[in-house]
Amino acid sequence: MRKETPADSPSPAPLRAEPDVHDPHARHGLQTRAQGHADRGGGGAGIGITPARSIILQSVHDESGHRIFLFYSNKRPEDAAFLEELVRVADAQENVTIVATMTEPEKSRHAWTGETGYIDQAMLARHIEDLTTPIYYLCGPAGMVTAMRTLLNNAGVDDDDIRTEEFTGY
Repeated sequence: MRKETPADSPSPAPLRAEPDVHDPHARHGLQTRAQGHADRGGGGAGIGITPARSIILQSVHDESGHRIFLFYSNKRPEDAAFLEELVRVADAQENVTIVATMTEPEKSRHAWTGETGYIDQAMLARHIEDLTTPIYYLCGPAGMVTAMRTLLNNAGVDDDDIRTEEFTGY
């Protein structure tokens, strides 16, 4: 076995060097329609909230100006990861709306005064004037993502305006 010498090693990058990273698929983050600015709608359940949270925080950081509606479904408030943080962000950002809904609030140790039940067309319509204008991002269990896609399609939303990420196995 040959011992490596400093001359064999590549030169270290200078301090403060910026990496050159490119996403070959370029589908992450918020996308803009060629025709102009569009609202964003999102649906998340359970751990599916993680990508939605990242998109919201990045949009706020970048000061993108995108109008974002997040519909976040859980059984009980104590099951809702990042809920307090997301509500704080929405309170501080007029272009971010968080609509949390609980499907089993009666089983909670905490009082719940927000939306209840599953996300449906009526709930979406209470918060989004025209359901066909946003680009939707759906993240969560496969069954929820499929149900939300069907709901949105039935409301007139084109498949081209729906992005999905399914989390299976939990």
